[in-house]
Amino acid sequence: MALPSKNEDYATARMTDEFSSDAASSLDAKQSNHADVRDMARMGKPQEMQRNFRFFTMFGFTAILTASWEGILSTAALGLGNGGSAGLLYTNLATWIGFIAVYASLGEQGSMAPTSGGQYHWVSEFAPRKYQKVLSYIVGWLGLLGWQVGVAFSAFLAGTQIQGLLVLNYEWYGYERWHGTLLMIAVLSFSVLCNIVLAQKLHLVEGVALTLHILGFFCVVIPVWALSEKAPSKEVWTTFYDPGWGNQGLSCLIGIVASVAPLLGADAAAHMAEELQDAAYVLPRIMVIGVVFNGLLMFITCIMICYCIGDLETVLTTPTGYPFIAIFYNATQSFAATNTLTAIIIILSMLSNITIMAGSSRQLFAFARDGGVPFSRWVSHVSPRLEVPVNAILVICIVGIIISLINIGSTVAFNVVTSLGTGTLTISYIVCLSCVVWRRLTGKPLLPSRFDMGKTLGLIVNLVALGWLWLVFVIAFFPGVPLPLLTTLSMNWSVLVFGVVAIFSGVYFAVWGRKNYA
Repeated sequence: MALPSKNEDYATARMTDEFSSDAASSLDAKQSNHADVRDMARMGKPQEMQRNFRFFTMFGFTAILTASWEGILSTAALGLGNGGSAGLLYTNLATWIGFIAVYASLGEQGSMAPTSGGQYHWVSEFAPRKYQKVLSYIVGWLGLLGWQVGVAFSAFLAGTQIQGLLVLNYEWYGYERWHGTLLMIAVLSFSVLCNIVLAQKLHLVEGVALTLHILGFFCVVIPVWALSEKAPSKEVWTTFYDPGWGNQGLSCLIGIVASVAPLLGADAAAHMAEELQDAAYVLPRIMVIGVVFNGLLMFITCIMICYCIGDLETVLTTPTGYPFIAIFYNATQSFAATNTLTAIIIILSMLSNITIMAGSSRQLFAFARDGGVPFSRWVSHVSPRLEVPVNAILVICIVGIIISLINIGSTVAFNVVTSLGTGTLTISYIVCLSCVVWRRLTGKPLLPSRFDMGKTLGLIVNLVALGWLWLVFVIAFFPGVPLPLLTTLSMNWSVLVFGVVAIFSGVYFAVWGRKNYA
């Protein structure tokens, strides 16, 4: 975890430019350059995996993982139901700007310490010494949970989108939850196969995924825009909707989750840092360029949805379960065309699941390497032949399958678990950014960065990011509907589960992690 020792001056640690002979010998074999070797040596981490990723392929990794324009097609209903078309558009724009500040801040930290550990490692570097270990441990568990439920939810989207097409095409098909679970398991199995069998070709898969991500955007947006009847611009940009919150501003804030979810998770690039050549330079630029690019595609898709949605009530109550499938059919009036457009989304959703599983497994691998989870030595094992953490990948897949089984009993319970992703990832960002802000305000040194925003600009960007993240964190635990529509089933119970996980990680640290977490 690279905690500076008690006898080590932090300023000296940040200027270290030496590396061990073992690390230096990996330069050719692992495709690490001098900066990569130096950074790994300073952090005390062995280079176990090939650095196959370059700028383009890591850009593809980030783009398809967040799946921004694809994601907003699935989540827009929440924004339209809480805020209306105008609320969705303006909160989408605010979300885009907010996450640019967030990922610029995280990218700066990633440049200082480019490791698969990501947030929990950055906390160990920048938090007050007294709290480094416990904060790092809790953030590690929360981040791990956030990515784990992300794997399950991504598979859920792909699986139930397939069910949506079945409902559209076959009147006799009965929508069953266990069908969706079986499809989720199939998606997860496909992802684990790709992550292991295609381990050394994953970077090429991400390059192909980026191409499909961009081409798919045009293949979907252009025909839907051309064939749909458009709503008047005044109606689109000025019509707000309050389902009963009693305050238009609050209603829009509740709907902001629709735009947050598709842009959340670009930190996954940091979890692949040990497989990225020249990580300290490339990583932060990938994170910032990725959110700018994906945010633009998402905003354009949002505009298309608001202009082309037609009758809102009909679209939101579609038996397919996905309003975008209804939008596609209303625009094309063709089952074949709707199937084709939806198939594009399903393929991209499956590619996104492959990518999310890769990022999740690398965080688990790193956390296990530092002794953060039970059976750490086994979980953190890297296959000498495949040069990927196979055991960590299998654990992520198995836990994802277990979570998918919840859907058989109750989709509401499944959504409660998977909705934790927003809160857990957001708080992990908040803690590591707060540590950097603390250092900047107190004048304490930071590690050298090849993406240095400077003290003044860096502090401003960090504070904007923190303000935005706190807003998202609070809203993430609000229920999606107001009284009197709110029931036991529609209540957002994720705050309860979040509290249980936070308490568990704290107790587990006191009992076990305090002695075993390095």
